[in-house]
Amino acid sequence: MSLQIEEKDLEKFIMVGDRVLIKPKNPLSQTQTGLYLPPSVQENEKIHSGYIVKVGPGYPIPAMTDVDEPWKEQKDEVKYVPLQAKVGDLAVYLHKSGWEIEFNKEKYVILPHSSILMIIRDEGLFE
Repeated sequence: MSLQIEEKDLEKFIMVGDRVLIKPKNPLSQTQTGLYLPPSVQENEKIHSGYIVKVGPGYPIPAMTDVDEPWKEQKDEVKYVPLQAKVGDLAVYLHKSGWEIEFNKEKYVILPHSSILMIIRDEGLFE
């Protein structure tokens, strides 16, 4: 079961924390020997791959406060450790760790960054 979102623009999506939004690649429909696979076999694979569409800000770090100087103005600026994944990367991820959503009749997966096993980055892909 997937969540259906009735929004018009993907740019309005904001990923929170260490979450990434992935557009899954179309799985192979047949084996190397030519045997056709039903969709249920493809969906039950433990590892999937897809392209990263959106990336959250990263892992939040607690703000450092000066306890010994109470007259200083307290600012709660959240700082983040950035994620390794970038938009456009091909990610190999654990399928069971994600949440599936449907947007504009296409499937996307929301994953925590820790569910990504490997990233393939092609710097010249968009040149």
